[in-house]
Amino acid sequence: MGVDLEIAGRTVAIETLLLDFTGTLSKDGRILPGVAARLKTISKRLKIVILTADTFGTAKKALSDLPVEVNLIATGIDKARFIRRAGPGSVMAVGNGRNDVSMVSLAALGIAVVGPEGAAGELVRSADIVVREINDALDLLLHPQRLKATLRD
Repeated sequence: MGVDLEIAGRTVAIETLLLDFTGTLSKDGRILPGVAARLKTISKRLKIVILTADTFGTAKKALSDLPVEVNLIATGIDKARFIRRAGPGSVMAVGNGRNDVSMVSLAALGIAVVGPEGAAGELVRSADIVVREINDALDLLLHPQRLKATLRD
């Protein structure tokens, strides 16, 4: 299990995918089109964990049919604690908000999503990659060769 990604000339074995929900996987609390199918496919190779403050109170219901673990958190500090326990060297983290900065910064691969609810500037500055929407980020796991040109030295 796992996904090997080539990052700046080295291979990183990703075992866990950490995702934010509000504004990253969803818009106005509703999961975005294409996300569910991708998460089902990715879950065959990676553990998927959703860390969310759940602004709209919809995350658990929206994700209930998917092979993911959902953890409600209060702050970005909670996300940082979680990734430290998970072992950041084998984690890909994806988010869009200010409370995702630590999580994305600590991860072996951190991705900022500039989705329909925008992205925090601080997060964009700290990410390894910035994508225009969540499906682009998830597709990097499904098509890892796409990372080579973006992250090569």
